[in-house]
Amino acid sequence: MNEKLTLSAVAVFSTLSLSAYANTLPADLSWVSNMDEPLFASAEAKFGGTLRMSMQSFPQTLRSVGPDANSGLRGFFMDGAPKLAARHPNTGKWIPQLASAWAFGADHKTVYFKLNPQAKWSDGQKIDADDYLFMLKYYRSKDIIDPWYNDFFVNHIESVTRFDDYTIAIKSKMALSDDELMVKINLPSNGLQPRPEHFFKLSKDKNGDGIDDNFVRKYNFKSEPTAGAYYLDKVKKGKSVTFKHVGKDWWGYSNRYYQNRYNVEKVRIRVIRDSDIARKHFEKGDLDTFGLVLPQLWHEKANSKPYQQGYIAKFWGYNQVVQGAGGLWMNTAKPLLDNVNIRAGITYATDFDGMITNVLRGDYSRKPHGLGYGHGGYDRPDNKAPAFNPELAVNYFEKAGFDKIGSDGIRVNKDGQRLTFAITYGTPMHSPRIAYLKEQAKLAGLDFSLNLVDGSSAFKYILEKKHDLAFVNMGAGEIPSYWEYLHSDNAKPQTNNHTNYRSAEMDAKIEAFDAEFDVSKKHVISHEIQKMVSEAFIIVPGYMVPYTREAHWRWVKYPTPAMTKQTEAMFSPIDLSTFWIDQDLKKETKTAMKKGKTFEPVVVIDDTHKL
Repeated sequence: MNEKLTLSAVAVFSTLSLSAYANTLPADLSWVSNMDEPLFASAEAKFGGTLRMSMQSFPQTLRSVGPDANSGLRGFFMDGAPKLAARHPNTGKWIPQLASAWAFGADHKTVYFKLNPQAKWSDGQKIDADDYLFMLKYYRSKDIIDPWYNDFFVNHIESVTRFDDYTIAIKSKMALSDDELMVKINLPSNGLQPRPEHFFKLSKDKNGDGIDDNFVRKYNFKSEPTAGAYYLDKVKKGKSVTFKHVGKDWWGYSNRYYQNRYNVEKVRIRVIRDSDIARKHFEKGDLDTFGLVLPQLWHEKANSKPYQQGYIAKFWGYNQVVQGAGGLWMNTAKPLLDNVNIRAGITYATDFDGMITNVLRGDYSRKPHGLGYGHGGYDRPDNKAPAFNPELAVNYFEKAGFDKIGSDGIRVNKDGQRLTFAITYGTPMHSPRIAYLKEQAKLAGLDFSLNLVDGSSAFKYILEKKHDLAFVNMGAGEIPSYWEYLHSDNAKPQTNNHTNYRSAEMDAKIEAFDAEFDVSKKHVISHEIQKMVSEAFIIVPGYMVPYTREAHWRWVKYPTPAMTKQTEAMFSPIDLSTFWIDQDLKKETKTAMKKGKTFEPVVVIDDTHKL
């Protein structure tokens, strides 16, 4: 130990590490590995090639925690990186990732893990128990400037214990069922992943918490080593990033569930700010894949010559992925939006159903609730999104004092204040949707203005709570995460409480939900929370898309069947990543194009998992 460590640092180090050496494993543990679940990748997959993709804006940071880290490339650095274990995408059983086996303690709080001794960081250093001890210091440190992780690792995680280099225990502060414990520990957004202490060399640590005092600035554009298959190789600020595969000897391939996955050798992501320009680059062959979720793209624009000539194929695959919270988030800290009657009026004046029918061709579905869908027993069975009702909206607006109509048709109060709010969103593709909401809202005398903020800057704008209304859909876990969206302690900048909502009653419900062991009782509390959110009118439920639609050049291949229940994006290098590039087929296609040879058009619809 460094003799210059402060007393507080010694205390932290002792709490997290030294005492663990005296501990011994319980003798009666029953270890689980689940190594016999069916495989979902293809033995026909080929390794190699470069996947060429695009993004609309360059990330604000390469950190995965702290200010501005909630967007951009965090999927590569955290969400898509290996956890201790993961759900099998079809059977739902837990299967190994960084852990080779796990066991549950009798206290319903502790999970023991045997780490895979072959696991290494992308820089070649071994991954062991000490990286999990450091993880706890890292996330508890105020220097990372991330209140959500500070709260989770202080108030939800009791300890990390080291038994030997490759055996640890993670203890929750609350008793939970075995399955809930595994969800809590392995949920991608919870960050319960090792952190490479050897990378975070301290230069200044006055508070002795083991993290550099200038963490945010120092590591803003430094990418740390990863346990995943791809590490950040090259960065051209404002232009592109390139990820490179660790190689065929990547430790993950010792795990049968990782075999024949992560098959491309490089992933190059260019900044192309305009989606139409990106589509043209794709159709010229400069990009390998392109998203077609937007109805206009699938039904109209994905019919050019490369599609007709069979060089580009279309793919539509259904999934059963949990749908996250989203729609219109109302910032209750803004003038007028602290009035529940105004919020109720906005809710009934927002025509999401009409948007889906008239703008989105009926391809999307309405979320039954602003906090998402697909959480099983945690969702109220009678959740139903409020229907567009301008007459009812008017009643609420009049209760709030907006009982007059201005010359432009927008309601005003006795002081002449117009009933107007800006909707913040992050891509021009959404402008027709917001424009439709704007036109329909006029029927209730409500004015929506469109506040388009470019790419990752939009989420930064929303995190800083500058918005009136935010048009945002969030990711989701199988157990609802209420604290981050609704607790008063998280109603501040740089958090996911996009509504700035504060309620002592809600806080108590959330704390009871988090602490409840009995799953059936937890379901009841969840229903009560969702009812309170509905009655508070703080999120207008938006739409959901239970599928992926993508176009790809014919050299990009995938397994049969292509989809699993949890496949979010067929050609994402950080999702299940079961696709590959057939370089021989790429040469064949290029030659065919030069000679004018064509192929049959290809449209694949995989509805295996359609609900």
